[in-house]
Order: sequence, then structure tokens, then C-alpha cells
Amino acid sequence: MISTLLLVIIYLSFISLGLPDSLLGSAWPSMYGGLNVPLHYAGYISMIIAAGTVISSFFSERIIRRLGTGIVTALSVLMTAAALLGFSFSSAFPLLCLWAVPLGLGAGSVDAALNNYVALHYKARHMSWLHCFWGIGASMGPIIMSFFLINKNSWNLGYRTIGLIQCCLVTVLLITISLWGKNKSQNNNEKNETPKGILFKELIHTAGVKQILIAFFCYCSIESTVGLWGSSFLVMEKNISPEIAAQWISLFFIGITSGRFISGFLTIKLNNRQMVRLGQGLIACGIIALMLPVGRILLLPGFFTIGLGCAPIYPSLLHETPKNFGSEKSQAIMGIQMASAYIGTTFIPPLFGQITKYFRFIVFPLFIGGILILNIIMVELLNKKVDKNKM
Repeated sequence: MISTLLLVIIYLSFISLGLPDSLLGSAWPSMYGGLNVPLHYAGYISMIIAAGTVISSFFSERIIRRLGTGIVTALSVLMTAAALLGFSFSSAFPLLCLWAVPLGLGAGSVDAALNNYVALHYKARHMSWLHCFWGIGASMGPIIMSFFLINKNSWNLGYRTIGLIQCCLVTVLLITISLWGKNKSQNNNEKNETPKGILFKELIHTAGVKQILIAFFCYCSIESTVGLWGSSFLVMEKNISPEIAAQWISLFFIGITSGRFISGFLTIKLNNRQMVRLGQGLIACGIIALMLPVGRILLLPGFFTIGLGCAPIYPSLLHETPKNFGSEKSQAIMGIQMASAYIGTTFIPPLFGQITKYFRFIVFPLFIGGILILNIIMVELLNKKVDKNKM
């Protein structure tokens, strides 16, 4: 009963994780004029948030070991709620930059904590469904924001509403915080979850860690680059209108969300390694569809297939962490995995933007394909090293 109730709370927390992630992009066109700053200043806020997320992910193991998963989750969501409310009352760009710091710091630790908790205590299907719920939250954010932009002409109220939703979740987390300890005492798997502090030097020399860090970096680089530049590829290389391109690229996100729902059922028959390989194969098929000289007919299926392929990779690699490295190191490794993932999200899309100045968007599928090949190599090397270490 306790385990089931906690799972419901974790599902709600994942929706909460997704809600703020897509807010800035949907609100910024209405924000920057009133703030009297250039359009590209959104990138500065985004990088501050990402930097905070990388830092909190990197140090998450130490924080979780001292405070526990339940308290870290509650505090992280509280920081997120405070930051969103801070955004809603801000009328100057420097204030937004200031509130971006707790928004990023709040996201990293809770992401690492919940992912490791689920990897240790629940079956693989729940990891896929949880990240599907993140997609639901990420989809709801722009819907809520657009409602207030259309009806109230106020991005502030959009941020405030989502901040208040986060406050409600904080209340639920505080009321149920004792359940985390009770579930811990009932589950023998968690007794070795984080018995001592583990130095980064020790972690990085663990068999397979270097490979999994690069694999996460590559995966998130693919997802974020397609999400940011996919519509530009359609406009610049395929002569699709910006309005239609924005609609078509949504199929990529629909593919991820629906794919993670489907993946939850597939994990009943397939193990995590098979799910990752299936996802990599689907991404490859989607990339090939974008490259074939057959006009526009395969563009929609191509982006949807890439989204479907992305769906199982991230949750399956996360869920495999305790099995690959042991429950003793899983929380620490989970944290640096998340940090590596966010580094890819932060730096690779801007890098591709610079590349297009010299080679145009025609290199978009090749760029994604190159990162995918590196991801496949790293995952297979990881599997070999882990298997060899267990012999």
C-alpha cells in the first residue's frame, strides 16, 4: 500500500518536473518586448537554468545521502515553486536571471533522486510511464501559458498559476514525507542505496561509467537538437511555412510521449538493453526518412519515428543503472548521468546553430546521425564492460 501511494506521488512529481520545462519558450515571445531586451536573451536564462541543473545533479548524491529522497523531493519542488512565483512577479530581466538559479538547482537533485528511487524499487515499465508523465507536464505548461496570454494578455499569471500548482504538490509531499522512510524499511534493496559518500574519482574509474556518461550526453544532444532545430530544418531546407513546420515538429514530441506510454508495456517482454537498441534503430530509420529525396512525404513519419525512437532510450538507461553499477553506487552515478545529460542539452544545440552558418541546415540529419552512431558505440561498450566485470 505504501509503495503504491508513493508511486502515485512520484507520478505527480514527474508531471511537476515537466510543467516548467517548456514555459520559457512558449512565453518568451510575449515577454521580451515588455522587458526591453533582445529576443536572443532567452538563451541566457536557459543557460542559467541548465547550469543550476548540472550543478545540483552532480552533487545530488551527497545531498540525498544526508537528507533522504523524500526531503530532497519536497525541498526541490519548493525551490521550483518559489522560482516560478518569483518569475511571475518580475518585471526586469536581471530578476528573471536571479530566479533562474533556484529553478535550475531545484530540478537537478529531484530528477536524480526520483529516477534512482524508481530504478531501485519499481519495474522498468514504471520508469517509461513516469517519463511519459513528464511529457504530459511539458505539454500542459504551454497550454496553461497560452490560456493566460490569450485571455489575460499576461505571462505573469501563467507563471503564477504553475507556481501555485507546484505549491500544492509541496503540501502533498510534506504531508506524506514519512512514507519514504516506511517504504525504505520495507524494502531491502534500499539498505545499500547510499551507505557512504563516493568520490567522483572512484566513480569515473568504475567499469562502464565513462561510456554511460557519453551515452547520456549523446542521447540528450539528439533530443534537444531535434526539438530546437527540427522546425528550422523544415523551413530552411524543405520550404515548409513556419506555421506548418511548428505543427509538424510537434509530432516529434508526440512520438516521445506516446512512445514512452507504449514502452511501458513493451518492457514486460523486452529487457532494458533490447529497449535501448529498439529505440536506436527507430531513430536511425527516422533519420534516413529525412534524408531520402522523395519530397515531403516522409518528413512527418520521419520526425514521429525519431520521437518514438527517443522514447525508450532515456528511461531504459536510467532503470539499468543499479543493475550495471550496483545499488551502492547507483545514486551517485545517477547524479553524474543527469549532469552529463544536461550538459549535452545545454551545449550541443547552440553548437549546431553555429555549424549551420557554414553548412546550412542540410547537415541536420547527418549531425543527428553522427551523434546516434557515437551513442550506439558507447552503449555497446558499456554492455561489454559491465558483462566482463560481472564474470
